[in-house]
Amino acid sequence: MISGNRAALARAITLVESKKPEHRKIARELVQEVLPQTGKALRVGITGVPGAGKSTTIDTFGSNLTAAGQKVAVLAVDPSSTRTGGSILGDKTRMAQLAVDRNAFIRPSPSAGTLGGVAAKTRETMLLCEAAGFDVILVETVGIGQSETTVADMVDFFLVLMLPGAGDELQGIKKGVLEIADMIAVNKSDGDGAIRARAAASDYRAALHILAPKTPTWSPPVITISGLANEGLDHMWEQIMVYRERMTASGEWQKRRADQQVSWMWDTLQQRLMESLKTNQKTANRLKTLEADVRDGTTAVSVAVDELSTLMGLND
Repeated sequence: MISGNRAALARAITLVESKKPEHRKIARELVQEVLPQTGKALRVGITGVPGAGKSTTIDTFGSNLTAAGQKVAVLAVDPSSTRTGGSILGDKTRMAQLAVDRNAFIRPSPSAGTLGGVAAKTRETMLLCEAAGFDVILVETVGIGQSETTVADMVDFFLVLMLPGAGDELQGIKKGVLEIADMIAVNKSDGDGAIRARAAASDYRAALHILAPKTPTWSPPVITISGLANEGLDHMWEQIMVYRERMTASGEWQKRRADQQVSWMWDTLQQRLMESLKTNQKTANRLKTLEADVRDGTTAVSVAVDELSTLMGLND
């Protein structure tokens, strides 16, 4: 994988995504082994309202980067069905150029119910892609939702794509997304959409103006682009490079990466504790009974939680 074998990278990602205990053990050893080879890539999260043109923009943007000599990995997260748990995983069909580019790697993964619009193993997958020598990692998220902002905690730069017609969108967009955006790009600004795109960009600038910036080092720019017509994408890349330069100079780039690692540790620990609660013999059987009692209203939630905590030894 480190030598750039794409098949080995694909198998490694499948390994870290596996839920089998024996696979998880090997996956942990693998990630630890390649850790010294990671940390050099630029991680960019891309989100946006449904229909904002995320896949089309990534296809064109990524192709521009590979043409300039960069190796690009795209981690595309597909929403999983709440009923069947299945995903279409058809992102490669929407990224026709990158799908056949030898300097690009596209990996669709199911969200599998994970909050934040990212797959449960997105962080590990990013590390594997970095170890495989990719220079830029683009994380395409499911789309703006209640916990979409989770992706900002695992990338260096958070890009939000919007559509022309900001008057309607400003009513429904989550304030939290605007607060953590490192740049807003109004897409589909070519042809007849140019005037509306400029008007939308003006509205977003006004909205950002009343929000406190995340850091005094950077004020999120609002630009207009067209992923389909390949307009404004070079300027978008230039802005990302300026951001990296300023944040590195201030020391915030390194601090953000370090904070993300610690946050990842706590997230993983929380997931492990939940898994242990559901699989531990001491709690598994009692959990079903308590769940039924809480549903029937015969046991208070706080009493049920306290009993489970005691069974797990958390109240000692």
